[in-house]
Amino acid sequence: MSLVGSGEFYIVRDGTWFHEGRPFPRKALVKLFSTVLRRDEDGLYWLQTPVEKVRVHVEDAPFIAEEMEREGAGRKQVLWFRTNMDVWVEAGPDHPIRVRRSPETGEPSPYILVKDKLEALLARSVFYSLVELAEPARQNGEEVLGVWSHETFFPLGGMPAD
Repeated sequence: MSLVGSGEFYIVRDGTWFHEGRPFPRKALVKLFSTVLRRDEDGLYWLQTPVEKVRVHVEDAPFIAEEMEREGAGRKQVLWFRTNMDVWVEAGPDHPIRVRRSPETGEPSPYILVKDKLEALLARSVFYSLVELAEPARQNGEEVLGVWSHETFFPLGGMPAD
């Protein structure tokens, strides 16, 4: 079964937007549509304007964090992420980083909250850069690796076994 059907909007895992089975031809059009993208309480995605509401099927997350910048160090550092829509997001209490692990493979999928229940999947290279900044901490009685941004600790995973 193909995820990308005809007559509908889809966003696949790599951040490519499709309509009627074809990728959007221009990034400017995708950026425009991304400004009216919403996620409801049931987790469904919609392109929503004052006069129209159209369903969007999202394979994973609607955005990709393609770049990371760091200011400062330690607990006071600030981590910035640039999405594929050229929006910069500052990790912190209002824009948390989370990591979900695949139940089948254990592979991590890291995300940052961009706005209003809409997340960006961190590109693999960005996640590797983030992991390089990780430091150990104790959380809920466990040793975990994580990163700080705006004095908020974001766990990335458990400590590796010796």
